[in-house]
Amino acid sequence: MTNKYRRRNLVTGGAGFIGSNYLNYAVKKYPRELFINVDALTYAADLRNITVQKKKNYAFEKADICDMPAMTQIFDTYKPTHIIHFAAETHVDHSITDPGLCIKTNVEGTNNLLQLARDYKVARFHLISTDEVYGDLKLNAAPFTEESPYHPRNPYSASKAGAELLLLSYMQTYGLPGVITRSSNNYGPGQDATKLIPKFINFLLQGKKVPLYATGKNIRSWMYVEDNARATDLVFRKGKNGQIYNIGGGEEHTNLGLTKILLKILGKTEKEIEYVTDRPGHDFRYALSNKKIAGELGWKPRVSFEKGIRKTVAFYRKRI
Repeated sequence: MTNKYRRRNLVTGGAGFIGSNYLNYAVKKYPRELFINVDALTYAADLRNITVQKKKNYAFEKADICDMPAMTQIFDTYKPTHIIHFAAETHVDHSITDPGLCIKTNVEGTNNLLQLARDYKVARFHLISTDEVYGDLKLNAAPFTEESPYHPRNPYSASKAGAELLLLSYMQTYGLPGVITRSSNNYGPGQDATKLIPKFINFLLQGKKVPLYATGKNIRSWMYVEDNARATDLVFRKGKNGQIYNIGGGEEHTNLGLTKILLKILGKTEKEIEYVTDRPGHDFRYALSNKKIAGELGWKPRVSFEKGIRKTVAFYRKRI
């Protein structure tokens, strides 16, 4: 099976939210390429989100990227030519409670993959990163560009910055071909229920109050996950080696404003908001400039927040 595909794409974390949306997009678009989904199936994974599991050019391997013998066996079996690395411990609150979780997966796990990519001479290593490596922005500050300095402010974002630096070092030291993308907050159907939007939707559908940090004034830029899948694939295939690309959603909302949107859609009132103690080191605002990816690759978001959030609410209405 493997030998008939000239391009064999290893996709880590493909049962996660963004990874599954990428697979649903790419497996159908590129039937002459093999996609090997490697996922440990932790709390954030959900195989129900993968709609292409019966496609001939899709394969699944349950494995942890921190398990070097298991990953070596997978590389021996499939001999991947390209890697797109989504797998990560992404929950900020979890990283604050136990920093070792994200350090192990995001740094040690990434280094395992980089060693194997180097040894098997893969043609491209694409690391999926986050806007959080930049730190936060003041209210009227210009969005971050790819030249903005690192300033991670919690263990999760520090671990993702560490993963980026490891890839950059492998590019320089070993000549490993690689690219990095940093995206805004994603949302959409099928997201892990611990994340803000699905958590709040599910709580409201269940008649529970939503726990909003502090006064809810923190600002995030939101992007519908299918837009990110398209952007990610563009960079994976056409991005320049050694480059970093921001993927910005472009639509900013305070957490309170977002909550009010959900309340309105679900016919609830602000009495359903419960203000809770703020998260330690809570970043105030994230925003990314899309100038580079738009100029080089012609990408821009297609799904408005208004349309995307209504599709997302409809999904969770059916699932609950």
